[in-house]
Amino acid sequence: MIQRTLFSADHQAFRDSFRRFIEKEIAPFHAAWEEQGYVDRAVWNKAGENGFLCLSMPEEYGGAGADKLYSMAQIEELSAAGFSGIGYSLHSEIVAPYILHYGTAEQKKKYLPQLASGAMIGAIAMSEPAAGSDLQGIKATAIQQPDGSYLLNGSKTFITNGWHADLVIVVAKTNPQAGAKGTSLLLVERGMPGYSVGKRLKKLGLKAQDTSELFFDNVRLPAANLLGGPAHENRGFICLMEQLPWERLQIAIGAVAAAQAAIDWTVDYVKERKVFGQSVGAFQNTRFTLAELQTEVQVARVFVDKCAELLLADTLDTATASMAKYWCSDLQCKVMDQCVQLFGGYGYMWEYAITRAYADARVQRIYGGTNEIMKEVITRAMGLGGK
Repeated sequence: MIQRTLFSADHQAFRDSFRRFIEKEIAPFHAAWEEQGYVDRAVWNKAGENGFLCLSMPEEYGGAGADKLYSMAQIEELSAAGFSGIGYSLHSEIVAPYILHYGTAEQKKKYLPQLASGAMIGAIAMSEPAAGSDLQGIKATAIQQPDGSYLLNGSKTFITNGWHADLVIVVAKTNPQAGAKGTSLLLVERGMPGYSVGKRLKKLGLKAQDTSELFFDNVRLPAANLLGGPAHENRGFICLMEQLPWERLQIAIGAVAAAQAAIDWTVDYVKERKVFGQSVGAFQNTRFTLAELQTEVQVARVFVDKCAELLLADTLDTATASMAKYWCSDLQCKVMDQCVQLFGGYGYMWEYAITRAYADARVQRIYGGTNEIMKEVITRAMGLGGK
């Protein structure tokens, strides 16, 4: 296999430390969290206490000031272990960066240290019942009032960390007549009058992930809760587009790590499982299938590592990130399906990690923009865009 050169000894030491944290604070409890539909709040507090949140945030805001490879290692460890209930990456590498990159000095000072410590859990509310990948189609509105405040109305669905969230970045139309050019990002805190969290959604996979509906009924937001202040009013869509490459690469990173773990589990299983007097791994079909899957995952990992290098150099473009997201999540689902087949009947039993990984993988082709949308993004970069 091709040796990875992306990570330094310091990155590896961090990976080892985080793996120990997983073994102590997550592994013994994750099955119970799947049953209850959400992780315990304590796993957030403990992550904050150990410095595992907001790794790439500057130290002045409570972060570690580390490069994104530390977050990449964290994503890989959680994905490889199948602990899909932990929403650290969205909190640390999607929500916090929006505030860091676009927030006012006051917003950064107020929210980032609390996100880094785990005192606050963050979420971002984009999707709506009638608007998912098409962010231009959102209906939620935040209309400015004569006193300068905003009146937020609408609903959001499929919101990761929604049940626990203390702070939600809400995508809403501040100028509904302007389409995408009238979109803004607003900061909504738990407990604000008119803001309510709906039921936790029961999903095919990601059963420990607290995915929820959110409702906004005349939520009055101070002008100070417009992310970035007046200069960023109606610029929300631009902000979203700027941050999507890293979000989509995170999906690809997790996909490759999960796929490799599935292959490793399957190799171990087929060596031990006997059929017709010999191990399942002795059959040519088994060996060839695993050889093909391992080759494709190796190719994907090299591509993702290159994308990470581009990200660090601030040269990762939207089309390339879209390629990584669609290709790797498609491959993840293919790997899971074929590995389940090699497990036979046991591959259909929830107690087996491969079964849970199969269920968890399917949404990867949907969130972060469906893979069909990824192909649209890629073709437009090729000069083949439609309407």
